[in-house]
Amino acid sequence: MPEKLDTTHVLMENELIVYRRERSNIWQCRFKVDGLWQRASTKERDFKKAKAKARELMIEAEIRKRSNLPVITRRFRDVAKLAIQRMEQEQASGKGKVSYSDYIRVIQDYLIPFLGNRNITSIDYAALDELDAWRITEMGKAPANSTLLTHNAALNRVFDEAVMRTFLTDANRPKLEAKGRVGDRRPAFDLNEIRAVINNFDGWIERAKTAKSKEAREVMRDYVDILLDTGARPGKELLDLKWNQITFDPRDAIRSLEPDRGLVDGVAAGLIEYNPCCEMVVTGKTGTRLILGMEKTIMALDRIIQRNYGLRNPMVDPFKGIAIPSNNDYVLRLKDQTDVSESFQKMFASFLEDHNLLIDPKTNQKRVFYSLRHTYATLALTHDRVPIHTLATQMGTSVTMIEKHYSHLKVKHAIEQLRGEETTRLLGAGSIADENYQSKKATKSVDKTPAKKTASSAKKLG
Repeated sequence: MPEKLDTTHVLMENELIVYRRERSNIWQCRFKVDGLWQRASTKERDFKKAKAKARELMIEAEIRKRSNLPVITRRFRDVAKLAIQRMEQEQASGKGKVSYSDYIRVIQDYLIPFLGNRNITSIDYAALDELDAWRITEMGKAPANSTLLTHNAALNRVFDEAVMRTFLTDANRPKLEAKGRVGDRRPAFDLNEIRAVINNFDGWIERAKTAKSKEAREVMRDYVDILLDTGARPGKELLDLKWNQITFDPRDAIRSLEPDRGLVDGVAAGLIEYNPCCEMVVTGKTGTRLILGMEKTIMALDRIIQRNYGLRNPMVDPFKGIAIPSNNDYVLRLKDQTDVSESFQKMFASFLEDHNLLIDPKTNQKRVFYSLRHTYATLALTHDRVPIHTLATQMGTSVTMIEKHYSHLKVKHAIEQLRGEETTRLLGAGSIADENYQSKKATKSVDKTPAKKTASSAKKLG
């Protein structure tokens, strides 16, 4: 049995202990209340006074317990850090929610800066009102209802931690409500604008100044194409996608135009239509789900395979040897598996700005990657007549949210399939971008060259 340090003294066996930490002159105490050990500082340097204070703290804690009050008080900052630690541990073990990252950010950026030095037991409705006012000042606007829901969920994680550690009781924890402004619908692209986005990529990629910049632009173009084709959430859902999470079955891509002819070796006989699609297992805000990628996704993935693996597979089996269980490579990466996604938003904004597409003229808002998700939903509902239940499953959201944000499109009347045949036809109708969306940088470069030649010719003629 290890020898007890002279800085540790048992006042009551298995009930009350007074101890002093290394490099500290202040005596601490541990005591048991209702079978749980509690820790507190006696704030005393004199051992005799510390013993008396420890007994006093233990008695006070017992009285508070019997009165249905938290045993001891704690600073919000300390409890919040414990809540963060618990979420990080759950994430590391694979049991944590994707939303934990958002909760941790809210706790660190908003809750600790404002509530950090208060005791967890002193946070009442008045304090929460003060937090609301301060948060509006910090954000420069009233937060949307969805933002408040995230903030409340983060605060509840801290309260949950306090309850688990008996610093707080369910009876005296504040009940949180979200009464924010209704969030604005994110700006989308109309049909002409999204054609411009697609058709301007090749020239923009070729104008890259370095080989690495060009490769990064190519990866971002593939990311945009898949977002627009699947309606996936920007961020983790696609950026964390690996090749072993993709499957392709040629039989899913073949549709017989003469169904009476039957099958030959499992393949439709007679006239057929080849419309490839793949399945991708993605993980994001709402957990793990299966989504479908259609022809545009197949083409983007095929480009990545050619760049990163030097393979050119036949379209009947485009991912041969790549989308296999043993390939743990990330999909949207450079050839050396470097992740350049942190620069995507800046690159996308620069691309849109260069082509007069950054600001949505209807809302006067800047477009971001989420605009592609909104565009996908709008086109699917208006042109491809996708059922809202199918669309909700594909996008990883609820029918209620689809109806809420797209009711102006009369979504309840939407019918048919998810392949996006009509959208694909419409997007392919224009082979070049409208002159309104030509690159400003490229135009300036072209304009300068003829001007010099004309001036030179004029001198010779003169």
